[in-house]
Amino acid sequence: MAHFDDLTTEIYLRGLAGERPDLPMTAEGLEAAARDALPAEAFGYVAGGASTERTIAANREAFARWRIVPRMLRGVTERDLSTTVLGTPMTAPVLTAPIGGLGLVHPDGDLAVTRAAAALGLTSVLSTLSSTTLEAAAAAAPDAPRWFQLYWPRDRDVAESLVRRAEAAGYRAIVVTVDTWSVGWRPRDLQLAHLPFLRAEAIANYLSDPVFRSRLGTPPEESARAMELAVRRWVELFGNPTLGWSDLSLLREWTRVPVLVKGICHPDDARAALDHGADAVVVSNHGGRQVDGARAALDCLPDVVAAVGGGSPVLLDSGIRCGADVLIALALGARAVLLGRPWVYGLGLAGQRGVEHVLRVLLGDLDLTLALAGYAGPPELGAHSVVREIVS
Repeated sequence: MAHFDDLTTEIYLRGLAGERPDLPMTAEGLEAAARDALPAEAFGYVAGGASTERTIAANREAFARWRIVPRMLRGVTERDLSTTVLGTPMTAPVLTAPIGGLGLVHPDGDLAVTRAAAALGLTSVLSTLSSTTLEAAAAAAPDAPRWFQLYWPRDRDVAESLVRRAEAAGYRAIVVTVDTWSVGWRPRDLQLAHLPFLRAEAIANYLSDPVFRSRLGTPPEESARAMELAVRRWVELFGNPTLGWSDLSLLREWTRVPVLVKGICHPDDARAALDHGADAVVVSNHGGRQVDGARAALDCLPDVVAAVGGGSPVLLDSGIRCGADVLIALALGARAVLLGRPWVYGLGLAGQRGVEHVLRVLLGDLDLTLALAGYAGPPELGAHSVVREIVS
């Protein structure tokens, strides 16, 4: 039974020898350090959001409207953060969110986060837009639990091929993102005239896919012109505005692993996803990257949980930055949360070590916050654990 707050003892003991952490201990500190360390294009791609970025701000403000109600003298010396979601065991209810284009941030990209999550017993979720192939990412930590995120392309055969490859490579669930059939209006990327995919960054899964390659006249590796044509073909296929709920039934034909639908903000959409074969939903507004002025993901969570009615897991993505955030999300009904930008900043600052640092900090914070609030594990949390702040 791991006590993740052992990190505090480790840091203080090193302090006696004159050592201090060389990486920031907060999400804000990580972002500031990454802004200085990363190329403008890479930082803008990770940090940016849709239009005025009000949705990014809303995600954070939503957590600030909830307060934990600590309970005392409850015997929480022994704690257990572990959980199981859709048959996947996890040492804590935290997954690394799927983020594309990690090669922009660090050469090891997806391999580094896969290994970092594995080192801590967490589940990583690989993006379709990974900088390495899904098979290579799986091989980086072959025994670790991992899920695959699917951007459903216009070509149904390519979609099926990606799903079947993921199952064959040992991914234990398919996470279908439904809020990104087109890239949102992102001023930071537009100002720099930078979209990594057009430079053949983060489309390794397409370039290696036998069905996608069959759509090309010439293998992309043969020449610069062939690669240019492959990228153009990718542009034609990425995103599927015609996708409907009934298409989810195809996944049941393509794979035996659980299916989650990510990008859910409305209870009716949660019901539709489950009615059409999904095993779980992920409440998410894509970290504020798609719709400016959208409702905060956390604000959507209680309605979706109520709509699902406990029959299927509900996960939360968007806005998680600290241990208290995780506790609040779990108390409001999330089975687990997905962490995004902070670990990407850690990746940019120190590769795999940086990702492990960020994850250890979050888990240490969660473990200690949970204990000081009077809880020995996530199953004890509920609506009674938090109160919504009344703003006059």
